[in-house]
Amino acid sequence: MRKKITTWMLLCMVVLLSFGSIAGAEAEKKTVILGTSADYMPYEFHKTIDGVDTIVGFDIEIAKEIAKDMGAELVIKDASFDALLPELTSGRVDFVISGMNATEERRKSIDFSIPYYKVEQAIIVRKGEESKYNTVESLEGARFGVQKSSIQERIAKSIPNANVVSLDKIPDLMLQLETERVDVVIADYPIAKVNMNEETMVITDAKPTNENDEYAVGVKKGNEELLNSINATLERLIKDDQIQKFVDEAGDLAAGRSEKEELNTFEFFWKYRDYYAKGVQYTLLISALGVIFGFLLGLVIALMRMSGASILKFIATAYIEIMRGTPMLVQLFLIHYSLAAFDIKFTPIQSGILTLSLNSAAYLAEIFRAGIQGVDRGQLEAARSLGMTKKKAMRHIVLPQALKGVLPAIGNEFIVIIKESSIVSMIGVMDIMYQAQILRGSTYAALNPLLVAAVIYFIMTFVLSKLLGVLERKLSASDNR
Repeated sequence: MRKKITTWMLLCMVVLLSFGSIAGAEAEKKTVILGTSADYMPYEFHKTIDGVDTIVGFDIEIAKEIAKDMGAELVIKDASFDALLPELTSGRVDFVISGMNATEERRKSIDFSIPYYKVEQAIIVRKGEESKYNTVESLEGARFGVQKSSIQERIAKSIPNANVVSLDKIPDLMLQLETERVDVVIADYPIAKVNMNEETMVITDAKPTNENDEYAVGVKKGNEELLNSINATLERLIKDDQIQKFVDEAGDLAAGRSEKEELNTFEFFWKYRDYYAKGVQYTLLISALGVIFGFLLGLVIALMRMSGASILKFIATAYIEIMRGTPMLVQLFLIHYSLAAFDIKFTPIQSGILTLSLNSAAYLAEIFRAGIQGVDRGQLEAARSLGMTKKKAMRHIVLPQALKGVLPAIGNEFIVIIKESSIVSMIGVMDIMYQAQILRGSTYAALNPLLVAAVIYFIMTFVLSKLLGVLERKLSASDNR
């Protein structure tokens, strides 16, 4: 058994290290990494070009010019908008372009370039209600939908008696408006024009203003060399009137989409099956490695907690209580972003695997402990009386019976890991949920991407539960012989 465990551990380490070696090879090239939230059409958004999912938009064109002037290859990292500042401050991206305002609060943590675009705000309401919200004063007491951590959120909160709903994705805000969960959505005018459903929504005459309606490029504090290079590129683009050209071209790309097709759920899945196939690969990879490492670590922690050494017992108990008492999402962000402050930087995939493994190990440790304690103590004593050491008795007598007894509980934990792996989409891992969010942002489909994702998760967990059931029956049959 020890040989098998050692082999599995070595195999897993090779897989994880391969990700690191790939990342290291990429780092040897002269690259510059852009952080963006590609759900902000026409600034940055996903579009299928020649069968390939591509991030486009006028912010992306500006980033390409910055990289070209630096003589570097542009690498685009897609993340949620409120994760962009942690990505930048932790050094995971070199600069951020994502329709970001250079507010005083943000200037405390990052530096900004000169402004490259100024935009007016738009108030979007349901058709028939435009006269109700046609002035800024008439917005008092309304229910607002805004993007989280955006300037629109600040504007909404400054309106008296406002009830503000902040979400990550623009399509979610439009769905909130369409289903009457909010009365008003505030967005940049270009964003409003390309994302709203013109059959059911309209832009009113109300024009909220803000002291800072200009967008700039964000860089890590103190990176003067990169900031100067970006400013030089922006000055050239502004002088040549290139930015407005990029805006117009991005608008044409957005207007040329075909996402308004009426597709049922199966037709939607079949059309975008390549997205989901890619997501399934990442989900299975992260879940499988999370299961393996969680299983091995959980077994070690269980044995530590049952150890006679007080220090080992204390460490194991503290670990279990902390990991079970804190949300997995918080653990993911701590591992992915906070450790970067100590120059410990994991790739998104590595952070996802590590988080799932550490979290799952805490639950599996208690499952293993219950299984071990459920084995009749007389068997351990009988083995010792036959001359076996405690370690050998535990390995050959107790553990096989304990694992067999807790197999259903272990199987349930594995199923939970597959479902909870969806949180890794928050740090840019292209799993099933990440692909579903891409499709929600690049199409007008609000529910179909999520329905397809739900069905895929169900199929995966259902198949796993049936396989575990077969294994459990085989083990039970062997016991009855």
